[in-house]
Amino acid sequence: MQTGIPSLDSLLGGGLLPGTLTVVAGATGIGKTQLGLHFSQQGLAEEGERGIIFDMTSRGDSQNQDDYARRLFDWQIAAQPGDEPVDPTRVWDRALARRDYLHIFEHSGRRVTRNDLEYDDWKAWKLELIKKLQLAIWFFYGNFVHGVRRTVIDGVEPTDKPSESFQFDLFEYIYHQILHKEADWVARDLFREHFRANEAQVAKHLYDHRQIGCLLLHTTREVMLDDLLGRPLDSGDVLSNANTIILMGKTRDGSKMGRALHVAKHRGSACDDSIVPFEVTARGLQVIGGGGSGTD
Repeated sequence: MQTGIPSLDSLLGGGLLPGTLTVVAGATGIGKTQLGLHFSQQGLAEEGERGIIFDMTSRGDSQNQDDYARRLFDWQIAAQPGDEPVDPTRVWDRALARRDYLHIFEHSGRRVTRNDLEYDDWKAWKLELIKKLQLAIWFFYGNFVHGVRRTVIDGVEPTDKPSESFQFDLFEYIYHQILHKEADWVARDLFREHFRANEAQVAKHLYDHRQIGCLLLHTTREVMLDDLLGRPLDSGDVLSNANTIILMGKTRDGSKMGRALHVAKHRGSACDDSIVPFEVTARGLQVIGGGGSGTD
């Protein structure tokens, strides 16, 4: 799976591997969302469908995906309402189910960890999360049965301990129980007691979950690339389980600041381990050098 940025694909030995997790880590504003949009847009060329964006922002502001997508690719993002009741039978109608974007916590307040809540509020929030899971299943399954093979998870915010994060809890569920699960079993989770009534349609709409690529955009407190390179992995840190890790941070050269990225991990493929400068321009994220043909 190519990222849509040729020089980055050269660093990755050709691109990302389908069916695996890629984590892009860096501070707010470094260019992660632009990279994710390039990856999504490239799906149109390779699989015939753009990738989808699952926005987990809770405390922070919007990731501005709409503005970037419209400016870079003339892409008018179609959003799935985050508070709309789930009707599983609508999933077979492409016009209703094929949506580019879902902001799962849009109407749920500014919560990221258990420490944000008192005990009773924590119990109420867990019930709210259960409702969010059903919407998440609907969103992903509804796109996958209509040909989508790329997922970008945006807006994962930093916490002191990943194990305390609602966002990481939800991501772990999504990754293992939706993205990495056979299609008919995801359908069972969606339709529940109505699965038998929809079994024939499920069989007609099977997809191979091993061909779905996932890009997780993880916001870090570290801003400088050197600090990211020295960042220890906590127990349960999603980075420890990723197939590919791309670190994006600022660099200092005398009195000048710049941006650079490094492919810190890439299992199963040749990989250039250079530290490579990049820029965020009106044309999107431009990677300079790194074994490719220069600026994309």
